Amino acid sequence: MTDKKSLSERDICTKYITPAVIQAGWDLFTQIREEVSFTKGRIIVRGKLHTRGELKRADYILYYKSNIPLAVIEAKDNSHGVGSGMQQALNYAETLAVPFVFSSNGNGFLFHDRTGLADQTERELRLDEFPSPAELWQRYCLWKGIATEQALKTVEMPYYDDGLGRAPRYYQANAINNTIEAVAREQQRILLVMATGTGKTYTAFQIIWRLWKSGTKKRILFLADRNILVDQTKNNDFKPLGAAMTKISKREIDKSYEIYLSLYQAVTGSEEDQNIYKQFSPDFFDLIVIDECHRGSASEDSAWRVILDYFSSATHIGLTATPKETRDVSSIYYFGEPVFSYTLKQGIDDGFLAPYKVVRIDIDKDLQGWRPNKGQADKNGLMIEDRIYNQIDMDRTLVLEKRTELVARKITEYLTATDPYAKTIVFCDDIDHAERMRQALVNLNPERVKESRKYVMRITGDEIEGKAELDNFINPEERYPVIATTSKLMTTGVDAQTCKLVVLDQHIKSMTEFKQMIGRGTRINEDYDKYWFTIMDFKKATELFADEAFDGPPIVIYEPEPDQPPVPPEEPPAGDDSEAGAPNDTGGGTITEPGTGRVKYVIGDVTVYVLSERVQYLSADGKLITESLKDYTRSTVRRDYSSLNDFLLSWNKADRKAAILKELEEHGLLLEPLADEVGKDFDAFDLICHVAFDQPPLTRRERAEQVKKRNYFTKYGEQARRVLETLLEKYADTGIQNIEDIKILTLDPFKNMGTASELVSAFGGKPAYMAALHELEEHLYA
Repeated sequence: MTDKKSLSERDICTKYITPAVIQAGWDLFTQIREEVSFTKGRIIVRGKLHTRGELKRADYILYYKSNIPLAVIEAKDNSHGVGSGMQQALNYAETLAVPFVFSSNGNGFLFHDRTGLADQTERELRLDEFPSPAELWQRYCLWKGIATEQALKTVEMPYYDDGLGRAPRYYQANAINNTIEAVAREQQRILLVMATGTGKTYTAFQIIWRLWKSGTKKRILFLADRNILVDQTKNNDFKPLGAAMTKISKREIDKSYEIYLSLYQAVTGSEEDQNIYKQFSPDFFDLIVIDECHRGSASEDSAWRVILDYFSSATHIGLTATPKETRDVSSIYYFGEPVFSYTLKQGIDDGFLAPYKVVRIDIDKDLQGWRPNKGQADKNGLMIEDRIYNQIDMDRTLVLEKRTELVARKITEYLTATDPYAKTIVFCDDIDHAERMRQALVNLNPERVKESRKYVMRITGDEIEGKAELDNFINPEERYPVIATTSKLMTTGVDAQTCKLVVLDQHIKSMTEFKQMIGRGTRINEDYDKYWFTIMDFKKATELFADEAFDGPPIVIYEPEPDQPPVPPEEPPAGDDSEAGAPNDTGGGTITEPGTGRVKYVIGDVTVYVLSERVQYLSADGKLITESLKDYTRSTVRRDYSSLNDFLLSWNKADRKAAILKELEEHGLLLEPLADEVGKDFDAFDLICHVAFDQPPLTRRERAEQVKKRNYFTKYGEQARRVLETLLEKYADTGIQNIEDIKILTLDPFKNMGTASELVSAFGGKPAYMAALHELEEHLYA
């Protein structure tokens, strides 16, 4: 009989854990999932290369009716204790929002109840005591406060299944389930906070689908404040709603539909006859979903808030990446605390969002300031006020044309060195600035512009042709436009999946606005090799990364003033997007900003230069660090191996050196850029020992020559000796990883020596060949 302690972890699962769970009544095909990877592995960037880190994988996740995760089981082999996997399982359960947690070594289970309702948080169970689905579901409903028959029907309604195997990611499932459960408990105001690029609209669709199909909500309104958001939603994520859905675009409303999509601007206005929403009765809708709810309806005195007030009896669900919390405006004051939050940091950690590196460029006149000569006039004859102008004035009060050219040149240099066709958004201070930047980029890229005049386009709210190119810019299959200069239009709702460069030449003080701008680059598109993006910062905007508010929980600081009469703010024109602070061009080059009386001085002959330039990377804890590749490698290796001896012991014991290198790669070690910096002729072993532990390196050729001098090959037959000598040459040329794979025997020059099976037979079979290969490695690293 097989000794239980000799069984692998997988054998323990197959022979003991799975049978115990099935015996308790769990269905193998619909309720039990094994080896579930629920993250993708953080993308780690160094230089021009990237790698993926470790992903999170649960041994078991148990579901109720296939869509609600109830339990996690972490398995260990029988040489471990029954509770050895509990801490790891609790980590997974916390991420997955699962209340019931089990650890097992095949002898029994350790059961941890996270609901707080059990008499005992942890207790041991025999294999035949595993709880049934009904038992755990009853506990779950008690924990969630799901008590009525209608609430159960609402919560149990499955997701929409497209038949293509696309299921919600774990955090989307958490968001959907938390929202559905809140509605089932008759919560009327609900807030979902999800970082840009994490699928808010798809999440909203699944919420709507389940509430609609369960009959819990029969007539639904989806509100947005930008036309592109409504059209993208209708044509993409909401498409399965089909004939039940319509977009409100006419003055007369057809009330036969069940799901309506609308712009705020399409149903409301300053005149009473423009308030089309009043054609519906106040109780017509029982669910309203508000996209980007930090904007149009966030403020109590907003002209758009009246729509929500009119349909106040409906359940209101707000979606945003950036809840707005100021003394005058509060998303949380209206919607309540978020029922679910998923931040940019979490998305990057999980590998669902693209990380970034920051190229920070400081310009001399920005930091040191510039003062005009006495009586100096600008290029249009306007006398310049005598004071010191610095970064806060650039492109607002003072236009230095050579500064614009310098920024454009740095953008061009970066794209030329990386990918001239990488989609790029340049955020400028206003429309005038965006137009000047467009001109500067056109002049610096004559060959690209000759290929297509749309290589650089200004995409702003005032310009019809530029706005018409927005769809082409965000379409990965369209090459042009490549560079978009903009001000406010592209801060939100622009699904630029392949945007690889975000340029900040704008004064940004609003955290909400900063997050939205950064969000333009956070989407991953593996088909187009988009795994990370670069932020090029000219105006210290990225200092906001250090602000606690960047990735922390939203904090309410709202101070309502009920005695103050509301003053409705100006809203953007219907179906369009305003550009804040857009100046008027007076035609002569001196620019005045409307409503402010502020003058922009334009100067063409002031020389500017780059004072400093540095590259910062995102660390594992979400902070920007300026760190050399060598320093990063040293810290990465030493996290796994505290000393040279630890590393040597693991290296020498490993059956395959590639396994150690793969593990280090998952922890962030990138050998290729390191070899570019240290030397391409060094083996991975020497690169690591040299950089991490200060050991003098040997080249691969030097190691190979040392082995030849030992002349130990003579104990083998002629053909086996030729194979080993050729493997040694391959090592000298390409490194250890390639010679460890037995498939190398099918390639040149080995295939000229005989078939792979013949070459292996020369050693006396595969085990003897592998032993000879290990001996070769021992001599290489002696």
